[in-house]
Amino acid sequence: MALKQELTEPWGLLLGATAAGTAWAVGLPVAAAGAVGAVVWATKAVTAALELRRPARLGRQGTLPVDARSAESVWLHRSDQAAAGFTELAGSMTAGPLAERVAMMQPEVAETVRALHRLAGQATAAGRALARIDSAALAADADRLRAARATASGDIAVQLDRSLASVRAQQEIRDRLAAARDGVLARLESGTLGLESLVARVIELSAMAVGGPAGELSAVDQLGDELEGIRQGLAETEEVSRQALSAYQRNDPA
Repeated sequence: MALKQELTEPWGLLLGATAAGTAWAVGLPVAAAGAVGAVVWATKAVTAALELRRPARLGRQGTLPVDARSAESVWLHRSDQAAAGFTELAGSMTAGPLAERVAMMQPEVAETVRALHRLAGQATAAGRALARIDSAALAADADRLRAARATASGDIAVQLDRSLASVRAQQEIRDRLAAARDGVLARLESGTLGLESLVARVIELSAMAVGGPAGELSAVDQLGDELEGIRQGLAETEEVSRQALSAYQRNDPA
C-alpha cells in the first residue's frame, strides 16, 4: 500500500519528468530519456516507501518528541519529503549558474525543516499540556467561587478572591496554550506548503533552463527571499509557543 501511494506521489512524478526532460535536452533519444525518468521516479517511490516502513523516529536531537498520531506529524512528514525532493533535485541538475544558486539554498531549506521539527515538538507538548487541564472543572470552580463571593465578606471574601484569581490564571494559561498550538499548526501548514511550492518552482525552472538565463537566476533569488520569509515566520511562532509552554510549566504543580 505504501509503495502504491508513493508511485502516485506528485513530487516523484515531477522529479521523474524533470530527469527525463534533462536527459532529452542533452541529446539522449526520447526512449532513453523516458527510461531515465522512469528510473528516477521508481527509485524515489521505493526509497520513500521503505522509509515509511521504518519505525517512527519523530523528534530530532535537541527537539521535543512529536506524537506520531498527531496533525503536526503529518505536516512534518510532508516537510521532510519536500526537503528530500529539493536535495534530490539539486543533485540532479545540470552544472551551471542555476544549479549553483539552488545548491546554495540547501542549508536554508535544511534549517527551515529543523525549525519545523522544533515547532512540531512544541505543538505536541502544548497538546499534552492542554489534555491535563480540565476546562470544564475550571469553569465550574469559577462559577461556584463567584456565587460564594457574592455573599461573602471579611477574611472569607479575601480567600475567595485569591481562589478566583488562581482559577482565572489557570484559564488564561489554558487559553494561551490553545492559541499557541493553533498558531503552531497553522504555521506548520503554511511552512510545509511553502517548501512544497519551492520544490515545484525549482522543478519548473530546472525544466525550462537552457544555460542558466538571467531571468531564471532572478527567479531563484526571489525564491530565496520567500524561503527567508518562511524562516522568519517560523521563528516568530516558535517564540510565542515557547513562552506559552514556559508559563504553563511555571504554574504546573506536577
